[in-house]
Amino acid sequence: MSKPVFVGLDIGASRTKVAVMDADGALIGYAVKKSGTDFGRTASACLDISLKMAGATRSHVERAVATGYGRANVPFVTKTSKTEIGCLARGCSHYFPGALSIIDIGGQDNKIVKLDAAGRRSSFKMNRKCAAGTGAFLEEMAGRLDIPLEEMNDLARQSEEMVKLGSYCTVFSGTEVLESIRHGKKVSDIVKGIFYSVIKRVLEMDSLTDRVVMTGGVVAHNPYLVRMTEELIGREVLLPKLPQLAGAVGAALYARAGEAAAVSQPLLRRVK
Repeated sequence: MSKPVFVGLDIGASRTKVAVMDADGALIGYAVKKSGTDFGRTASACLDISLKMAGATRSHVERAVATGYGRANVPFVTKTSKTEIGCLARGCSHYFPGALSIIDIGGQDNKIVKLDAAGRRSSFKMNRKCAAGTGAFLEEMAGRLDIPLEEMNDLARQSEEMVKLGSYCTVFSGTEVLESIRHGKKVSDIVKGIFYSVIKRVLEMDSLTDRVVMTGGVVAHNPYLVRMTEELIGREVLLPKLPQLAGAVGAALYARAGEAAAVSQPLLRRVK
């Protein structure tokens, strides 16, 4: 008989992430895709990709937990869900036990979550009301600069004289970017200023404890943001091996913790 696996699904507004974990708590499969307009279908596709990586099928799934913006839109998971804050905390605490400040920068929001020495959440702050400091902000600025989003990280590294932006507002920042271009500023210097704006916006949300972890898709694809954050706070920043999967890993850990619960019906059913 094949060994059971445990699944965490993080259905974000921008990206869907799935993590598959074995009974020992090892990550054995994962997938990330744009969420699109059909959260259920995207989650189903990510599930199949991650199960294939794990060498498992849906019949091997013992339990699944959904989290994130679209967690209620996953029809093939039973009513087992957790908040994204809780899953993010669980995932980071798994890799870095003890007191932490978690900086999560996602596609549509950013947050700072604080954990005590036992890994319990002590506080959190979230920015939902505007795109400042998020992946959506970077996408907008890349469009203004007419450069591919994936080139921003390398451009920021090349900067020799950062151009600071005076506003956090996406609209006003866009105007500042255009003005900087008009005045002949280097694109690399403008991009570093955009990165600086993202970090400053997040850091002003709350204070940080001694140990800091960064997560999220923006961090995963723009590691230079981590270096800039270290310079600003004056200490090392910790990173999970796959920063974008922290929430999905946390959800999978919740699923694994419920292993002993009695189940009278299949946790997953196939979606056409």
